[in-house]
Amino acid sequence: MRHQRVMKKFGRSTKHRKMLMKSLVTNLILAESIKTTLPKAKEARKDADKMVTIAKKGNLSARRLAASRLLDPKAVQKLFDKVAPAMKDRKGGYTRIIKLGTRKGDAAEMCILQWVTAAEAAAPATEEPAKEVK
Repeated sequence: MRHQRVMKKFGRSTKHRKMLMKSLVTNLILAESIKTTLPKAKEARKDADKMVTIAKKGNLSARRLAASRLLDPKAVQKLFDKVAPAMKDRKGGYTRIIKLGTRKGDAAEMCILQWVTAAEAAAPATEEPAKEVK
């Protein structure tokens, strides 16, 4: 029975699974959205939200902790310079999952994992008010 087991194993060894999550979170930071399967996105979302919470502290120890959990120094810099300041007013829920349907080859559920602020910046913030006709 799976009582109180919160992490999915994905049929991989522990090292492989940890490296997969590091890679997904690093690529999410660098590309601002990634396309992956739904179970992987749900697991990567947990790590990504924790990384933003760490980065919001902004001190040296937080930067070193983030560097130990990410694969690319450019991702650490972008996390602290762009992602965390954009999320400073939010208390959680930094990522969004958009379902895309199933993959043709193996019918795996696909989705897009993206930052909430990236989607808000892409959408038009305000619409022009309708002009009144006299």
